[in-house]
Amino acid sequence: MKKGDIVQGYVERVEFPNKGIVRIVEEDRNVVVKNTIPGQKLEIQINKLRKGKAEGRVVSILENSPIETENACPHFGACGGCVYQSVDYKEQLKIKEAQIKGLLDSVIDYEYDFQGILESPVHNGYRNKMEYSFGDEIKDGPMALGMHKRGSFHDIITVDGCRIVDEDYNKILRCVLDFASATGLPFLHKMRHEGFFRHLLVRKAVKTKEILVDVVTTTQYSCDFKELVADLRKLELDGRIVGILHTDNDSLADIVQNDRTEVLYGQDFFYEELLDLRFKITPFSFFQTNFLGAEVLYSKAREYIGDVDGKVVFDLYSGTGTIAQIIAPVAKKVVGVEIVKEAVEAAKINAELNGLTNCEFIAGDVLKVIDDIEEKPDLIILDPPRDGIHPKALQKIIDYGVDYMVYVSCKPTSLVRDLEVLKEQGYRVVKGCAVDMFPGTGHVETVCLLSRKAPV
Repeated sequence: MKKGDIVQGYVERVEFPNKGIVRIVEEDRNVVVKNTIPGQKLEIQINKLRKGKAEGRVVSILENSPIETENACPHFGACGGCVYQSVDYKEQLKIKEAQIKGLLDSVIDYEYDFQGILESPVHNGYRNKMEYSFGDEIKDGPMALGMHKRGSFHDIITVDGCRIVDEDYNKILRCVLDFASATGLPFLHKMRHEGFFRHLLVRKAVKTKEILVDVVTTTQYSCDFKELVADLRKLELDGRIVGILHTDNDSLADIVQNDRTEVLYGQDFFYEELLDLRFKITPFSFFQTNFLGAEVLYSKAREYIGDVDGKVVFDLYSGTGTIAQIIAPVAKKVVGVEIVKEAVEAAKINAELNGLTNCEFIAGDVLKVIDDIEEKPDLIILDPPRDGIHPKALQKIIDYGVDYMVYVSCKPTSLVRDLEVLKEQGYRVVKGCAVDMFPGTGHVETVCLLSRKAPV
């Protein structure tokens, strides 16, 4: 086998997050191919060979997997957002459960209670936040607004039939795209850094049904958005638009960044309700994108946290303080640390909104901030970003010597890396489970309870 060869094989399994292991019988070897489904027969081209490992890309799907059903989304396959849209949901859960169990078992060499995977209460239309990009599907083609084409940094597909959001998102997307196209102003070309329209941010609450719409542009041109505001307000929606915003972003990076935000209509926030608490959410503050799934995730985390009566709890990487506020009513005190200042301000507002006086939220890097906290924790909750915990910060956390920690992870490969360090320093996983927050995609959340004592 050499680079450029075209070969055929079956996908034996998929390792997290989307690495299909394709068996090439004639060559008696495996090839890693991304974005595949167990049981598919593929024609693939070898594009990498190094140190005995081979990687390839899909040329064509010769046979669908037995676990595939009809595609639920017209954009599936072309859009890079979803991997398992064509797979029966129960089979999706089996794939993810096996992936998480395999990852945990790779670092846990003792008995622990693996409690399987908890499913999302809704499988379609579950996302409460979408960041769409302006661009074109083909070079110099008409303006598009949507998601990146799979495997492409430049090409954008208009995803106005997307199934992981409800129909309100698709109506708003089409309305904004029609307006932007009619202005004649260009979208931002990523290589030349020239243009105007960059992103569309849409957020919607599940319980209150309140919607925020934010059009993100550069400052290279000016535009009158009065017509867009009028068009959006005329839309027949299931929810209710409470704010229409315009955000300036001149960053060279392809990210949704807030340099300045103008309120075109209404307000720059909306309210959501979760586990008997009320949250004020701003355009750029973090909140779990699957709200009903978040209730499942946080209920499981609360179960693992257990009795905190009279205890001081540290909620590190606390975001907008959701977990902190869920346990605050039964704890002595909760201290949240979060590096994003806007999220910390939101957490403070939400704690006041919910009448919680025993929460303290600190803005800063966990690595630097925890040295200055006077209280000592009885229990620590960890909910880090995708890259996991900085090694030096993890050591400082371990040095507190708490008996129990609860680790919530959005990237299990980062989790198992940190678990190795924790194991070396005397912590053991008592129990753990997966929570499917992202049906149709390869992503999954994991929750683990760790103890310095003998396993319960």
